[in-house]
Amino acid sequence: MPLKSLRPGCTYIERKMSVVTDSPVRSSHSSSSDDFATFLDGELDSWSDSSSKAKNVAENEDDDKEVESDSWGDDNDDDSDSWGDDNDDDSDSWGDDNDDDTLANRIKRARVEISETVQDNLEASTSHIHIQQNSASTSKVACTHPGTFGDMCICCGERLAAETGVTLGYIHKGLRLGNDEIVRLRNTDTKNLLRNRKLYLVLDLDHTLLNSTQLIHLTPEEDYLKSQIDSVQDGLNGSLFKLDFMHMMTKLRPFVHEFLKEASQMFQMYIYTMGDRAYAQEMAKLLDPGKKYFHDRVISRDDGTQRHQKGLDIVLGQDSAVLILDDTENAWTKHKENLILMERYHFFASSCRQFGFECKSLSQIKSDESVSDGALASILKVLRKIHQMFFDELADNLDGRDVREVLGMVRKDVLKGCKIVFSRVFPTQFQAENHHLWKMAEQLGATCCREPGPSVTHVVSAEAGTEKSHWARKNDKFLVHPRWIEAANYIWQRQPEDNFSVNQPNKQ
Repeated sequence: MPLKSLRPGCTYIERKMSVVTDSPVRSSHSSSSDDFATFLDGELDSWSDSSSKAKNVAENEDDDKEVESDSWGDDNDDDSDSWGDDNDDDSDSWGDDNDDDTLANRIKRARVEISETVQDNLEASTSHIHIQQNSASTSKVACTHPGTFGDMCICCGERLAAETGVTLGYIHKGLRLGNDEIVRLRNTDTKNLLRNRKLYLVLDLDHTLLNSTQLIHLTPEEDYLKSQIDSVQDGLNGSLFKLDFMHMMTKLRPFVHEFLKEASQMFQMYIYTMGDRAYAQEMAKLLDPGKKYFHDRVISRDDGTQRHQKGLDIVLGQDSAVLILDDTENAWTKHKENLILMERYHFFASSCRQFGFECKSLSQIKSDESVSDGALASILKVLRKIHQMFFDELADNLDGRDVREVLGMVRKDVLKGCKIVFSRVFPTQFQAENHHLWKMAEQLGATCCREPGPSVTHVVSAEAGTEKSHWARKNDKFLVHPRWIEAANYIWQRQPEDNFSVNQPNKQ
């Protein structure tokens, strides 16, 4: 929910939002820092699914913006996301550099008073925020500058020479919060979320929830798709959309609407994409046209703090309560313990080409993933299990639990009891323990070793003619292709070995 600006002469603004149930009511003698903290608490809690419905903010975006393949946008397009109508003559933007003096005077006069009404049903609970002019300060406590717009403190209006903290442009354009304030907000929001038996779920877009392509990249084999387009206005009942103003076509992954609906009961969800802001918001509209699941928790590469990397530093939840669903492991180098790696969704031919695959795409063979047994349906089962274990099976106090530990336990059950030997899977001089398949198998609970033995259950090889492959057949051990491990990793379930058998060598 975007912050509303104070217009000159404004003496009273009332806004309804959901209540932070354990936040103390701020008295008239509270500091401006505390006021701002409480204000942001309200902003955070207004996102939660227990809050009353917030009014949607009209978003004006440049319809002529062309989206680049995979990166989807221009790095220099900083103005693509404006909260509300920048041309509205009746309101001033907090971040307008041309109105700094007026803004400073307004901020210095503003004081936030919170009156909270806690109703029996949290779903209907609301808070009223009153922002009133106050010519004299009621607090002698020095401002701690918990947040800024541009170089100006949101509480006292003082200009700050050095930038500190983290920019949270997806909450409000130009908003930057100090590190201490972010820690406080994370603690508060996580505590309230856990109380409502929810965790955080950060979702990637491309190749995870959907697949997009530029119209010019459609192959002749995909021309039939143009006659099967669904209406954007009927997003919840459609899956294939043509966005002419972005010169692109998007296919939603099968089961995505059911996935989001059920996941929203267990998680507070974020979108986090390496695409630009305009692309991220358009995809959010397709996935969540009613803004029931994500509200304004849509993070793009424009919001990131590291180039070509994603990080939880701009997610307002504690790392110990966050799960990540993404198809690219290298995007989360600092948060691999939070990551559930998704099998990539390659619907369009351009997607296969992008990753160097020479096979036909799903669209080219006029097929698609299974709705009931596809990637999202499989991962939803994993999320249910993690959620149930986190809240019902751990003995620690709720505040001391860590979802990363639960994720690790669930992962290790997949190949538990399997003892694996690899044959000609790694390069000759390669350190086997450092190969990604060796590491993957161990993360899934298997034991890996170098030489065959009585306790070995599986030989993994792409060739049936190796010495170890012959040993496996002679000793009635499973001989499987390396894809057997990869499939178990994506589906989070041991797969039938017969589906990954190794072809016998041709006899001369």
